[in-house]
Amino acid sequence: MVKETRSTCPYCGVGCGVIIESRGAQITGVRGDPDHPANFGRLCSKGSTLHHTASAPVTLQTRLLQPLQRLQRGAAPQPLSWDSALTLATDQFARIIRDHGPDAVGFYVSGQLLTEDYYVFNKLSKGLIGTNNIDTNSRLCMSSAVAGYKKTLGADAPPACYDDVNHAQTIFIVGSNTAFAHPILFRRIEDAKRKNPGMKIVVADVRRTDTVELADLFLQIQPGTDVMLFHGMLHLMLWEGWTNPAFIAAHTSGFEDLKATVRDYTPDAVAQTCGIRKEDLLEAARLFAQSPATLSLYCQGLNQSSSGTAKNTALINLHLATGQIGMPGAGPFSLTGQPNAMGGREVGGLANLLSAHRDLANPAHRAEVAALWGVASVPETPGKTAVEMFQAAADGEIRALWIACTNPAQSMPDQATVRRALERAEFVVVQEAFSTTATARYADLLLPATTWGEKEGTVTNSERRISRVRAAVVPPGAPDTAPRHDWAIATDFAQRLERALGRGTAAGTLFPYPTAESVWNEHRESTRGRDLDITGMDYAQLEATPLQWPMPEGASAGKVRLYEDGVFPTPDGRARFANVAYKGVAEPREARYPFSLTTGRLRDQWHGMSRTGTLGRLFGHVREPALQMHPQDMARRLITENDLVHVTSKRGSILVPVQASPEVGLSQVFMAMHWGEEFLSGVSATGTRLAGVNALTTSAYCPDSKQPEFKHSAVKVLKADMPWTLLAIAWLPDDTVLAVRGKLQALMARFAYASCVPFGNATADGHGRSGVLFRAADMQAAPDTLLQEIEALLHLDGADVVRYADKKRGQRRAVRLQRNTTDATLEGFLLAGDTRAQSWMTTLLQDEQPAQSYGRALLAPGATPPVPVQSRGKTVCTCFNVTDTAIDATLAECTGFAADRLSTLQSTLKCGTNCGSCVPQLQRMVRASMAPAAAGA
Repeated sequence: MVKETRSTCPYCGVGCGVIIESRGAQITGVRGDPDHPANFGRLCSKGSTLHHTASAPVTLQTRLLQPLQRLQRGAAPQPLSWDSALTLATDQFARIIRDHGPDAVGFYVSGQLLTEDYYVFNKLSKGLIGTNNIDTNSRLCMSSAVAGYKKTLGADAPPACYDDVNHAQTIFIVGSNTAFAHPILFRRIEDAKRKNPGMKIVVADVRRTDTVELADLFLQIQPGTDVMLFHGMLHLMLWEGWTNPAFIAAHTSGFEDLKATVRDYTPDAVAQTCGIRKEDLLEAARLFAQSPATLSLYCQGLNQSSSGTAKNTALINLHLATGQIGMPGAGPFSLTGQPNAMGGREVGGLANLLSAHRDLANPAHRAEVAALWGVASVPETPGKTAVEMFQAAADGEIRALWIACTNPAQSMPDQATVRRALERAEFVVVQEAFSTTATARYADLLLPATTWGEKEGTVTNSERRISRVRAAVVPPGAPDTAPRHDWAIATDFAQRLERALGRGTAAGTLFPYPTAESVWNEHRESTRGRDLDITGMDYAQLEATPLQWPMPEGASAGKVRLYEDGVFPTPDGRARFANVAYKGVAEPREARYPFSLTTGRLRDQWHGMSRTGTLGRLFGHVREPALQMHPQDMARRLITENDLVHVTSKRGSILVPVQASPEVGLSQVFMAMHWGEEFLSGVSATGTRLAGVNALTTSAYCPDSKQPEFKHSAVKVLKADMPWTLLAIAWLPDDTVLAVRGKLQALMARFAYASCVPFGNATADGHGRSGVLFRAADMQAAPDTLLQEIEALLHLDGADVVRYADKKRGQRRAVRLQRNTTDATLEGFLLAGDTRAQSWMTTLLQDEQPAQSYGRALLAPGATPPVPVQSRGKTVCTCFNVTDTAIDATLAECTGFAADRLSTLQSTLKCGTNCGSCVPQLQRMVRASMAPAAAGA
């Protein structure tokens, strides 16, 4: 019998409602919740495949299913009982705290934890141990937005809501590829634009992303010049008389000082610095200021910067100067990156915050929290933020690290420092659902945690809406060693540590939590009288519908929009203009490092891909890691498509294939943030293991928010000379794919360059096949024993395999065919030394085309196929496995307007009719199909 459970998607900050279908202990399906006010039933390509990433084959091959202890670094971990594991953790932390003080330990947690998890960890660190050394990967995505809101509006509270896209007349999207990062919100923007064609959309970004497909005006600015852009817009607003003097006088302070600053930000200076036309700058200022309602949407392009707080406040200045705040369709709306980064902020789960938006630096706030928790005091010394924490561990100042639900060995900048920290720390605990993360390799103790579909609690999305997360199935594993909820692990550890340190209270434990709800109730009480007061809601109400804060006791509903009365949570009730200056980037381009590296998201992947990276079909849109570079820059450096290049910054170097991309600006390169060593690796000439894209990024951070500058690192790009190459790819049984991938990943460090990814196809009914793709390159041929190991893992060593080898030339081929009554299909192959046939052979395999007629060409080095191989093309629509070739063929038969052609695609091929994530790309292809006709006219 199918059971249905309402819950919330674990990916981005949109916070979509989902309905989980399960049978017994197995999640079998997922669909959008039509009653959830964030998504009304829609899900993106990631959310709509959640049931596949929670399936039994994935769980058994990737999940951490019991506590494990590593007796020495580099050794295989040994199983433990929960009691033994938590006793070990307690003994180690108690010893270090007694010998070196509370600040010798640190906790690094995650915006993917639930609010209840966050609350217990925060209390454990600040209330029991007495250290503020607790920070979160939300520091990497939202801390500049927090600082920006507090500096200008007085509190960390997004004033707008999703429904505002339906009331805005201008939407200003800056530093956000909303189409990829918040796809369901982007669907709502598309709907609003369709219903209101007069709405104007302005996009400012360094790349021409899919989000730009909806824009009426695109400002392709230079990296790091956002403050210059915003001040230039305000300069023009003042010159043209487009500000709102009445609002400024009644509701703000500090405008005169800002006016004096922006006087120097002339259109000529701004256009030259930002790399845009003066006419476009003027149009952007006019649309923003003169619109009846302007809504700004922004994300990591503003936040992940050494001047992230300045960028946030400079944008908010525009809203205050024009009165574009506190009414439907208007306001500065920071889009949260992770599913519960907001919840972490609400409970004070960062090094500089306390529960319910209290400030650590405020003595009264510390006293309030101490009284609530029943402790003598909360430490006043600021804790180490994310970058500072790992630097302190690398320096030996922090001796024990507890890492929960995050993967810093992939996601943190300056990986050399992070890995030095993990190696030097005396004791590292990794509390995690997945055993496959890069960070797990460094753990002395691994604690298995529950994950989506198994957890109970709450999350808060970007519009301040609290939703329930519910368990559909019990966690896998034996009862005495099975994964536990994060809050329960932290609670059990805290109770043990109380006894070890002698810090319990007369009334008993500080952590009297039998359920997640009991934790939430204490958190709820901490908000009483605060700006995010939620004393008017409880779990029972949240069972019925998600609710927005604030919702104080006695209220019947949460507040949809903030500051409608023009009163702000500052001492004088006025919003404050921030008088900031443009400072550029922390690491500008220079002769030795002439390129600006930007990182960002892929459409179908999430963060370090510990979950999405288990599903081959999600690699259909972007199959392998690559560096994107402008074609002109490639031509000047004699680099061609798919060449391997060395990408080097002052911190490290990686090897990666390059792809031409006119969407990237000149002297700029782009690489997706997801590619860590789990998927892209190798070893340098000096023996250093390559650590993915974040081997390159800088740990320079904003002085206010301490958020690092992922969006700009100075790099050089040099063509690599790797004369020997390898490609191995094969279909495999579903229940072996991830185990094989794991074993192949262990071999990646045997090559100068290697990548290893799952791949797959999907059919309209949700079925398909799965396999693994392994690519490598080196200065010389790999030994036969290594190639034989790869062949065995990919089932290329059986009687059904034909092979060719030329040891003298370093060439080797192995081909597995599956014969049927009329033909044969290619099931797997390895090409070593000469890989020129990879394109057509991969097409034969991926598209499962008949291979009988290709005979000896499958084994002949450098041979072209005797019969041309027609590729199905690159995947555009993941949901229905629709390729660009099929779309182009359908469009060739289309006539009429763009909307008619898009409708034809959707009705004929079904692409863009499920999650909608591919719609921006479809629109771009529709416009391209109309260009020849327009040129002829």
